[in-house]
Amino acid sequence: MRVRRAKVCAQRPAASDTPGERGWCVRVRRAKGPARHPGWTGSEPCTGSVRPVLDLSADPVELTAALVDVPSVSGDETRLADAIEQALRTQAPHLELLRDGNAVLARTQLDRPTRVLLAGHIDTVRLADNLPSHREGQTLYGCGTSDMKAGVAVIAHLVATTPTPRHDLTAVFYDCEEVEAARNGLGRIERNRPDWLHADLAILGEPTNGAVEAGCQGTMRAVVTTHGSRAHSARSWLGDNAIHRTAEVLDRLNAYQPREVDIDGCVYREGLQAVGIQGGVAGNIVPDHAAVTVNFRFAPDRDVDAAEKHVREVFDGLAVEIVDFAAGALPGLDAPAAREFLEATHSAPAAKYGWTDVSRFAARGIPALNYGPGDPNLAHTPEEHVDTAKITEATTVLRRYLDSTPP
Repeated sequence: MRVRRAKVCAQRPAASDTPGERGWCVRVRRAKGPARHPGWTGSEPCTGSVRPVLDLSADPVELTAALVDVPSVSGDETRLADAIEQALRTQAPHLELLRDGNAVLARTQLDRPTRVLLAGHIDTVRLADNLPSHREGQTLYGCGTSDMKAGVAVIAHLVATTPTPRHDLTAVFYDCEEVEAARNGLGRIERNRPDWLHADLAILGEPTNGAVEAGCQGTMRAVVTTHGSRAHSARSWLGDNAIHRTAEVLDRLNAYQPREVDIDGCVYREGLQAVGIQGGVAGNIVPDHAAVTVNFRFAPDRDVDAAEKHVREVFDGLAVEIVDFAAGALPGLDAPAAREFLEATHSAPAAKYGWTDVSRFAARGIPALNYGPGDPNLAHTPEEHVDTAKITEATTVLRRYLDSTPP
């Protein structure tokens, strides 16, 4: 059998075509026969104008590399979304498809008693000189390998090669997860086509290193402001330094004791940290204004109102403005579909310490879990990589859970 693999041209685009703008050109190589790449001979710079070709039936490790080699920095996912849509349309006729912006959705309509939704974001953070992908033994390097094109590859492979699943399946490949929430593609789908998000269980392919991470913590950012009075720094006793007053904010943070909460056997550890500080007018002026930005990561037994109340209690007597927040998600492990999935993984669930889009499903009353082959500790780093054995393992586990006729 001849296996198709998508690889990146050895030549980069012209100087004006940086990765993330026009993208790098993807060629198709077959195991037998010469390289084929319409419009590219290998003797001239690649223009990035040829649409990448993805083989969804290929080994998910190879599919991961092919996905990684199509740059898709947040806001510039069109080429990858086009490639995923084209591959599903031509290789998975059993799926109903929907395109919403740079999100691609696919689902079966088999009248199964339950539906499982698999979701993964196709965007990455900015490149850090870590494309194209490359292999070193069992390790695949490249931007997005861990967060989360390995998870996307597993999902795309499974929905395309599982025509008769035990559960009806929905797959959501969405854009702009790595940027502000207002641009998140899953949020847009929720507004535009909420019927496509119905499910009895949602599984997000976020990097968990092959563990099941249940629910997620909530997050809140607040700005704590201090005030003083300006004066010439040569006559500082005539003023009141607002930056010095931030010491009270920092003292409270240093003394803060985070809470640990056990929910359904998952232990969530809260945290309250300063993540930014601003102040100063000029090099010869005592400043009259300063601000400390703090981030509160809270366990999902608190809702947003309770989280805000807690932050204001910690900084009682100081000026506090809440500038951003997102609710957490309870584990939902008592749902039958979630219990069945845990049995298929043969592993105990752990708490998800970061915020993920499982929160959106929890708000809709849908139990949601995080499960993916990537290592979350490597996400967004220049040396981002994935253990290819984890990709194979995740594919096997999910197929065992989804397929009524496993191979």
